[in-house]
Amino acid sequence: MANRTDPAAKSIRGTNPQNLVEKILRSKIYQNTYWKEQCFGLTAETLVDKAMELDHLGGTFGGNRKPTPFMCLVMKMLQIQPEKDIVVEFIKNDDYKYVRVLGAFYLRLTGTDVDIYRYLEPLYNDYRKLRKKLSDGNYALTHVDEVIDELLTNDYSCDIALPRVKKRLNLETAGTLEPRKSVLEDDFEEEEEKEENDQMDDGLEDGGHEKDYHHGRSPNRERDRDRRRDSYRHRDRDYDRDYDRERGRGRDRDRDRDRDRDRDRDRDRDRDRYRLREEKEYGRDREREREREGRDRDRDRERRDRDRRRRSRSRSRSKSKDRKRRGRSSISPRRHADEQEDAGTRAEPKKKKEKKEKKDDGTDHPDPEIAEANRIRASLGLKPLKL
Repeated sequence: MANRTDPAAKSIRGTNPQNLVEKILRSKIYQNTYWKEQCFGLTAETLVDKAMELDHLGGTFGGNRKPTPFMCLVMKMLQIQPEKDIVVEFIKNDDYKYVRVLGAFYLRLTGTDVDIYRYLEPLYNDYRKLRKKLSDGNYALTHVDEVIDELLTNDYSCDIALPRVKKRLNLETAGTLEPRKSVLEDDFEEEEEKEENDQMDDGLEDGGHEKDYHHGRSPNRERDRDRRRDSYRHRDRDYDRDYDRERGRGRDRDRDRDRDRDRDRDRDRDRDRYRLREEKEYGRDREREREREGRDRDRDRERRDRDRRRRSRSRSRSKSKDRKRRGRSSISPRRHADEQEDAGTRAEPKKKKEKKEKKDDGTDHPDPEIAEANRIRASLGLKPLKL
């Protein structure tokens, strides 16, 4: 609600007054703290107090292009759309120069061609200094007449595209605007009167031209005065013509400069798009490389784990073998002898049993026939013959 235009406001040049400011700059103004805190709820009467507090002018500044308080107040005037009389009072204010420049800037955006020339051209006589904030955040010195000349001749001012204005010569030929009166014309007339007074004083001192002095100015003197006045007028016309011509050249230069600026902007945009595209592709490639590296790392870890397991198994086997060997080698000779004796004692009953078994089989019978028969019976699982 705080950023909407006054419902009673009229459309300017067929659109909403706030649309005269570009959308990007408009959104930055809406997000600015000065707009939210100082410009909220301002009216045409209270806006003058805020304008009197201004100490510099400018458009945007800094890396993120912050709007200046001057631009915020211009946006507020476009939002509330004050009456023409209030804007004219802003322009005619001699005490506060920034209030005058604020009213002139607003009139340049919203006024007609005739009003722009009628109210802004007299400000060429104001030579007071102004502080202008540049795009890098630094301040530069300028003057009121320079700002007015920029408003009347350039297409851009304070980062805002100014509406088109008809040439003064076209308005003069159409009869809607009076010819411009030079400020030096009064000075020329004063110089002419001084010269005439000096000539009259010289004539009185010489004693001549008494008749002309008593009866009025001589016709020759009147004729010379008219000639000088005509020469001055022609000089002023030539000066105005040269000025208009130079101004037209300046406009052509500004147009060429704007075209170059637009081309540079297009190139920068294309360059930025290409750079963003490259960054995206580079980011995708980096992600793919990271994924591959992660997979390789996982594989390496698995291989290392396998190798560690194998090594641990081989080490455990070797350790068990070494323990067995050490266990065998660590037996004392007495114990070894005892073991051998135990083995011998164990082997002896086995031999006795074998002998008994052999004796029980009857295969060791002295009679070979009986022994052969016992072998056959033993293979058949029968008891031996006992004779």
